[in-house]
Amino acid sequence: MRLWKDLQELLRMIKFEHTVFALPFAYLGAFAARGLPSWEQILWITLAMFGARSAAMCFNRLADRKLDSLNPRTRMRSLPIGRLSRQFVIQFTVFSVLLLLYSALQLNWLCFLLAPIAVLIVFFYSFTKRFTWLSHLFLGLSLAVAPLGGWLAVAGRLTPLALFLALAVALWVAGFDIIYACQDVDFDSQHRVHSLPQAMGVGPALVVSAGLHFLMMVCLSMLYWHLRLGRLTLTALLVIFFLIAYEHWIVRPSDLSRVNAAFFTINGAISILLFLAIGMDIFLRK
Repeated sequence: MRLWKDLQELLRMIKFEHTVFALPFAYLGAFAARGLPSWEQILWITLAMFGARSAAMCFNRLADRKLDSLNPRTRMRSLPIGRLSRQFVIQFTVFSVLLLLYSALQLNWLCFLLAPIAVLIVFFYSFTKRFTWLSHLFLGLSLAVAPLGGWLAVAGRLTPLALFLALAVALWVAGFDIIYACQDVDFDSQHRVHSLPQAMGVGPALVVSAGLHFLMMVCLSMLYWHLRLGRLTLTALLVIFFLIAYEHWIVRPSDLSRVNAAFFTINGAISILLFLAIGMDIFLRK
């Protein structure tokens, strides 16, 4: 069936499996806000995150389709080579936005009213690389929406602690996006695509990335302290520190061959580990 094949191809294009980066943080926001959200809340948070991330990734692929067709690293993606039609991707983007809005409405009115702002943030990110090397920070902001959304879903309001969690996510994402952008320095320079590695060189950009990740660890430590979490979270933070150190050790200006290992494997592990540790500490405390 053509629709099923197109849907499978689209899910591969948006790397559906990488929802692991954002979804645990949405759950983490929900757990940190109230302790134990209901199963119904977890369901609607999950569907809202699926809608938000799918819409963001589809829109990003649509916005970048011409650049992707020129970049040797991305020219074989589904849109540039015609495995998916632009119309089908637009339709799925609209469906994903509607899924987000409906799921947000099931959670509470504040989530529903703020959901369009979240959509605008994640859509706007796709254009930032055209005019600023701060695009990495905009991507961080886009994913920082996840824990804020989870927090709002169960608490109905934000606190300074929620902003600490969101800041930690923003710093983490911006840091690893800088690492990922190191692969495209030459292409970005030729086609006027802005990134930190393109603006200041790979070596200095990796130093900035390490600094952002250090600040992320500071924010997570503050979260650990204020939530009065236990040994599981403390152990997880130590493991995450060494994972990040390893990530920066295997990616060097003279050797970018292991960027994908740093970007996908390590960061996926960090996201899941942090959620499981904090979630279990909160669960055991309750």
